[in-house]
Amino acid sequence: MTERIKVAFVCVHNSCRSQMAEAISRLIASDSFEAFSAGTETKPQINQDAVAVIKELYDVDMNETQTSKLISDIPPVDVVITMGCNVDCPYLPSKHREDWGLEDPTGKEKEEFIRTAKIIEEKILDLKKRINSLW
Repeated sequence: MTERIKVAFVCVHNSCRSQMAEAISRLIASDSFEAFSAGTETKPQINQDAVAVIKELYDVDMNETQTSKLISDIPPVDVVITMGCNVDCPYLPSKHREDWGLEDPTGKEKEEFIRTAKIIEEKILDLKKRINSLW
């Protein structure tokens, strides 16, 4: 059996978009790849607005399933997805890299978090199809 494809969702603080992507991926794409999230810095806790929206939409409590992690805390990965850092995105070696260019919903209305989660879900489903056809 071959080793599973590992995908890292990366942003600077690993507290919102990348955490949402990790949670959604584990729910809808675990049959295709292992999902991780990480950043160059961490926050004491995951963005609680993101936690509430992921719980509401996907019934996943990120406070129980995930923590804010540094890039050095995750294993080597095959695919790196940067979330749209608006600064220099963290570097992590990989076979494939792409940027999803997502706006950070932190500090915005709940609707922005919902919109971001739905965009992430669509992008994960697309990535899942591409991974299945590429590897």
